[in-house]
Amino acid sequence: MFLGSRSRLRAAVIAAAVGAGVLVAATPAAAAPAAGTRAYLVITAPGATSGAETAVSTNGGTVWTKYDAIGVLVAHSAATDFATKMRTVSGVQKVGATRTSDIPAAAANPPIPAAQPQSTPAAGEPLRADMAQIGADKAWAVNTGSSSVTVGVLDTGVDDLHADLKPNFDAANSASCAYGKLDTRTGSWRANTATSPVSSHGTHVAGTIAAAKNNLGMVGVAPGVKIASVRVSEGAKDFFFPENTICAMVFSGDRGFEVTNNSYYTDPWLFNCPDNADQDAILEGVKRAVAYAEGKGVLNVAAAGNSTYNLANKTSDSTSPNDSTAVQRTVTNACLSIPTEVSGVVSVSSITSANVLSSFSNYGTDKIHITAPGSNVYSTLPGGQYGNLSGTSMASPHVAGVAALLKSTNPTATPAQLRTLLATQADDLSCSDSRCAGTTAKNNFFGEGRVDAHAAVGGTTPGAKEFENAADVAIPDNGAAVTSPITVSGVTGNAPATLKVDVNIVHTYRGDLVVDLVAPDGTAYRLKSSNSDSADNLVATYTVNASGEVANGTWKLQVKDVAAQDVGHINSWKLTF
Repeated sequence: MFLGSRSRLRAAVIAAAVGAGVLVAATPAAAAPAAGTRAYLVITAPGATSGAETAVSTNGGTVWTKYDAIGVLVAHSAATDFATKMRTVSGVQKVGATRTSDIPAAAANPPIPAAQPQSTPAAGEPLRADMAQIGADKAWAVNTGSSSVTVGVLDTGVDDLHADLKPNFDAANSASCAYGKLDTRTGSWRANTATSPVSSHGTHVAGTIAAAKNNLGMVGVAPGVKIASVRVSEGAKDFFFPENTICAMVFSGDRGFEVTNNSYYTDPWLFNCPDNADQDAILEGVKRAVAYAEGKGVLNVAAAGNSTYNLANKTSDSTSPNDSTAVQRTVTNACLSIPTEVSGVVSVSSITSANVLSSFSNYGTDKIHITAPGSNVYSTLPGGQYGNLSGTSMASPHVAGVAALLKSTNPTATPAQLRTLLATQADDLSCSDSRCAGTTAKNNFFGEGRVDAHAAVGGTTPGAKEFENAADVAIPDNGAAVTSPITVSGVTGNAPATLKVDVNIVHTYRGDLVVDLVAPDGTAYRLKSSNSDSADNLVATYTVNASGEVANGTWKLQVKDVAAQDVGHINSWKLTF
């Protein structure tokens, strides 16, 4: 299932062996599956699948495809005891059904999605609120990204003919992994717009990442990088089954993508639990594929999900399996949503334009790594169109785009180093309601904070102006609010949508503090609410959408201590326009 909202939205042929011989069979099979045929993952030690291949045939199955480098076979069988028998085979570590429904007939020869008739976008690229919110417009003045960096859009397919995507689209490295087998026929990477009501998803994601800066429609976060489409979903309901995810991750690694975006969870289970044999095999197969991709230099970014769920406190699931009849089941924190909870994957929550958690977004301590705008995001749609969608699906590609800018600026950076840069450069966001736990620097809503495109390119926009007040202002204990003023002059027009506010307050038990930025006209922008954070001192950077305020005039930092016993002072603060 992809993660666009809370509802159930759900080149020439390449040689048979790709990369290090991991992917086998680049073209669809010809024989339609028999009635009752299911798909299975058969897990062995890496490099040791040959014995399992023989056993698959002996026990009434066929090998659909294999990934010997990671020890994963995809098998098909109509035998109801296939998994039970295969689990007794020497050298086989795990076996699990990947779905609770039969393999569709289309798997034998998937249709190539038709190319969409294209409308000509209107001229002009007005700055969109989400791009200003993460400083992308400032980043473009420094670096739009390198064409040697490719972001893989692992999704429902991408309209490569869209005027805002075509300049950056890499068809030679695009493919389909629908039905669990690599298909590199021309156009296989496109969405099934004729059969799927939600096929626009992948095209929308692609535009957020890298829509071209060509004076048409919109601009993506990293308009200078390349995008490749790997269609992972299959059928009219756009299911993202485990074998499809594994295929896409391995292909991404073999093709040398620098970043992938994964705005979906792997069907049919919202959470895969290791105490279930089928789901345990799914967990192992997907984990190995993700690790394989990262080992090839790929940073994987994923949407956290849209169930308003605390991923650090799992208790129940009533939505799975979603390819047959869902049942109510008990789950624990050992059960994982994949790929977003797989080790190494950057998990992204969604915020609104007001920098609060989107109403649909999942959250969780040490589950969310970073956040980005995901509410009412404007981007590309198939056929030359544009529109607004909401979801963590829309937040994740902002982070993938920033990761591409980071890789463009730091071409030798490893995936681990890119993760660190994303975290250290993120703009801190304070908790926005009572479910939120943690500090402004790191909490269960926003992780390390809001992704920062401008910081990713490593420069200050030419002409940026800073204003600072370093005079101490005492903060009375549980007393009246105090202010520290900064007079701004020489800045033309309004303040930016990404006004940076650096705050340095010396105070024991900083949870006592309520901090506001007060504009020249008296409008207050809440930077920090009181909470239970017992740590000392508040040193943080906030970003405020102050685009409705005239820049010049006297701005104030207002601080109030709302509880007894702890004292401190405003040490300094700074505005960057």
